[in-house]
Amino acid sequence: MQFIYVLDPMCSWCWAFQRSFSDLTAQYPETPTQYLLGGLAPDTDEPMPSELRTKLQDIWRHIEAKTGTPFNHAFWQNNTPRRSTWRACRAVILAEDVGTSSAEMVAAIQQAYYTQALNPSDRSTLVDICRKLGGDAGLFSQKLDDPETQEALNQHRQLASQLGAEGFPALLLAIEDKVYPITYGYTDGAALITRTRQIISEASLKK
Repeated sequence: MQFIYVLDPMCSWCWAFQRSFSDLTAQYPETPTQYLLGGLAPDTDEPMPSELRTKLQDIWRHIEAKTGTPFNHAFWQNNTPRRSTWRACRAVILAEDVGTSSAEMVAAIQQAYYTQALNPSDRSTLVDICRKLGGDAGLFSQKLDDPETQEALNQHRQLASQLGAEGFPALLLAIEDKVYPITYGYTDGAALITRTRQIISEASLKK
């Protein structure tokens, strides 16, 4: 049995979902998680258009009000935002290869972005995160924008789509050769736990 967590570390709803997911995994501490990176927005050096900046700031405020998840709104004043998340996704894919973990990399990118107002679209931010996590920052920097790493992200995105995860977050549970959707979209921890127990119960009855 394993969880399959489809996300983008720069997705604001995924940031809110982290608390729900932590509540769930606390109930199933022996169950591993496979991270699939969804890749919201491709690499670009173009500044984010002002209308999109306004829209995303409104989304942050909406999520904050709905879920109580904190956001550091100074990000919008301290940075030149870009609609560019693939690099942060590749960072998570590389995590295991450079001596840290996918879970640690996701958490560190989210903390940097949403609480420290740093920009994970920037190479320097991600390399610094890797270094602080104790990973091989030289190897990480070398492979971060490598075509091979991008191909791995392409494969993640394709598998996520095959699993029905067209938006993020999405969480599924694999039991033997079957995959069951727990949620497509943000859900609170209590609902995740209830749904997971239901899936496990139904799967055991089918044996």
